[in-house]
Amino acid sequence: MSADSYTPPPSTAPPPTGIPWLGLLAVLMGTFISTLNGRNSTFGLADIRGAVHAGFDDGAWITTASTVAQMLVAPAAVWMGAVYGPRRVLIHAVMCFGVISLITPFSPNLSTLLALQFASGLTSGFFVPLTLSFVLLNTPPKYWAYGIAVYALNLELSLNISASLEGWYVDHESWRWIFWQNVPLATIMALCLHYGVPHRPKNPNAPRGDIFGLVSGGLGLALIYAGLDQGNRLDWLNSGLIWGLFGAGAVLLMGFFVHESRTESPLINLKVAFANPLPWLLVLISLLRLTILSTAYLIPLFLGSVRGFRALEVGDTLIWIAVPQLIFCPLAGLMLRRSDPRLVASIGFIFISLACLMVGYGLTPIWGSDQFLPSQLLQAVGQSFALSGVLFFAVLHLRPQDALTFGASVQVARLLGGQIGQAFVVTFARVRGQVASNLIGLHIHIGDGQVIQRLQSYAAVTARAGDPASGAARGASVLSSLVRTMATTQAVIDTFVAVSVLTTVALILSVAHKPAPLGPASARPLFERRDPSTP
Repeated sequence: MSADSYTPPPSTAPPPTGIPWLGLLAVLMGTFISTLNGRNSTFGLADIRGAVHAGFDDGAWITTASTVAQMLVAPAAVWMGAVYGPRRVLIHAVMCFGVISLITPFSPNLSTLLALQFASGLTSGFFVPLTLSFVLLNTPPKYWAYGIAVYALNLELSLNISASLEGWYVDHESWRWIFWQNVPLATIMALCLHYGVPHRPKNPNAPRGDIFGLVSGGLGLALIYAGLDQGNRLDWLNSGLIWGLFGAGAVLLMGFFVHESRTESPLINLKVAFANPLPWLLVLISLLRLTILSTAYLIPLFLGSVRGFRALEVGDTLIWIAVPQLIFCPLAGLMLRRSDPRLVASIGFIFISLACLMVGYGLTPIWGSDQFLPSQLLQAVGQSFALSGVLFFAVLHLRPQDALTFGASVQVARLLGGQIGQAFVVTFARVRGQVASNLIGLHIHIGDGQVIQRLQSYAAVTARAGDPASGAARGASVLSSLVRTMATTQAVIDTFVAVSVLTTVALILSVAHKPAPLGPASARPLFERRDPSTP
């Protein structure tokens, strides 16, 4: 018997029968653009700082300004999407984003650049929360699995091709293309939205504007994110600024949750946000983002610091995480349709853990792009499966009317959870590097015969012609550089092992959770139910 002969349970709203291809392309492009813009700014930060004559400490706020704005606008994106619909909101947001991206490279100073980066984050902050809600509300339920898989592909692809794009821009064009690349992408997205998403009138049943909720929720999340992003640079709780950011953010969020639980028209549905399995999902997304960002941070750290690779050469390695996603994305969608999403997620976490261990137990200072290739191919498959499985597991518990709350929660977990993971990875790698450097230094003593012999060898090789006296200083510099190289290598090894352990924790959480229902409760079914009397 064919799937068409199965009768789904009755629902209040009939599910869509066709796929709005242009609209789907538009919202998925929004996810791609948002992640790509943030990553390119990170890789090209040195060039951007140089263009506006900013120092290291001041320039550190360039990327923070954009992402903090995305956190700030996340609650507003939920409310505006419910009231005005994704089409109207996204068209205005993407047009503003394109204009801002066009003028940002002309910033005369750091203050102007930070203001434009903040404005860019406000506009791109609408993209991700409204993407998942559009997929769930505008595509037939039997295709949700593929929509989730493509959404995961978008995040992975944009995250890992950034180094290659930034390196190519700097080598062949200009750092300005880090921002100008968004202009044609935003134009295409706006056209797809205009022609591919039907216009809908304002929703009269949408919740009223909750100014206190919008301000307290968004600002609380933004302050905590800023503290996480700047914590490693400012030495965490030894900084009064970090204390202030965390304290103010916590107070605002507490006020937000108390207000939302008491108001008649809450901004988000707290019953959905705190009901099983969404908190569990957010923990898993945070752990998964940690593994994704660890690769995006640790491999460039090693290849740049130890091997001296440029951004374009680092991108040649990271792209091997991005490209296989195009192959495994349809496979992940098919497996989600045919099997338990916990199984798909578990396979992904196992692959990620094994890939991290391959690096952790095999890395040496002579590794290059080719040596990273096997582990990165395995991790590419793992990340695609894990993220698709985790998201789809949560979708099976959702009602269509909760899609916006779900999209906002994923955005918070993606940014805030990812930033917690990145803060852990960066701090852990820094501390382990300091410990390794100290332990190696304990074996280097002035006057030791082997040390003197090594310094003399370095001096003989590095001394300038006609100036043998310079050899001693250069020899000491070479030895110091060698110690840093070994310490960085050991730090990367230790961090990959730690990430593997945390991935194992995520695997246990996935396996231990009870199975998901066949479809969203009290809503349209995800799959047509098979007649039990038919073989």
